[in-house]
Amino acid sequence: MNARGIREHFLARCDWVEEAGTVDRVIAGDPGREAKSAVVTWIASFDACRQAARKKADLLVTHEPTFWKHANEMEQVERDAFAREKLRFIEEAGLTILRIHDSWDRFPDIGIPFAWAEFLGLQGPPARVGPSRYQHRYDIEPVKAGEFARRVAERTAGIGEPMVQFIGDAGKIVSRIGIGTGCCCSPLVYEEMGCDLYVVCDDGSSYWRYIQRSVDAGAPVVRVHHGTSEEPGMVTLARYLSGQFPGVRFEHLPHRPCYVAVGKDA
Repeated sequence: MNARGIREHFLARCDWVEEAGTVDRVIAGDPGREAKSAVVTWIASFDACRQAARKKADLLVTHEPTFWKHANEMEQVERDAFAREKLRFIEEAGLTILRIHDSWDRFPDIGIPFAWAEFLGLQGPPARVGPSRYQHRYDIEPVKAGEFARRVAERTAGIGEPMVQFIGDAGKIVSRIGIGTGCCCSPLVYEEMGCDLYVVCDDGSSYWRYIQRSVDAGAPVVRVHHGTSEEPGMVTLARYLSGQFPGVRFEHLPHRPCYVAVGKDA
């Protein structure tokens, strides 16, 4: 099995992905090289590439970009000396980088949004799905917004984010929870879906614009790191790949937020 074959596996099963335009492709390395061991991680950071090389992996499967650009990543290599240095390392390590993004973002039941919902303890199929298919609403027993935020933090603590941001009235009773991941967590879409609490990500929301509007309109917001929201989906991706391609050893490489909270006494 090789990166090309794995990519074709997803394209054959994900009819919402357009082969010509998708970012799901081999980013670096030899698409036809046989893979016996692989690392699965949220983003192909330089550290993740180094860890994969130390593990002598043939393949690194990443959800997010290797060269800090959502599409046409190799354009970055052409104009960025550090990107060329990173590519040189990847090539010398004999790594192939395969990106699986568009297909896994909507993969039924176990893809990114479904894995995030299950991780948060939101059970069953979503009550509503947004027009893009990336934002979901789950209806739960009424709870204070601040208490729901604490529940989120209790769970995300186990994957590196012990504190989440909460904006709004902690005492407001909520029961229609909007969740999204990455850049697909628009408060305006949550509003249209009838949600009364919005879970958003740092890469997909801005305070002065949408979050402030949401809070002004009475909808509390819980904000987490982009990678935190998608880390449960990386666990399910590694598990799925292991089941589909038993000839390859897939290892999940955990991602943790790249920042720490620093106070005046730290």
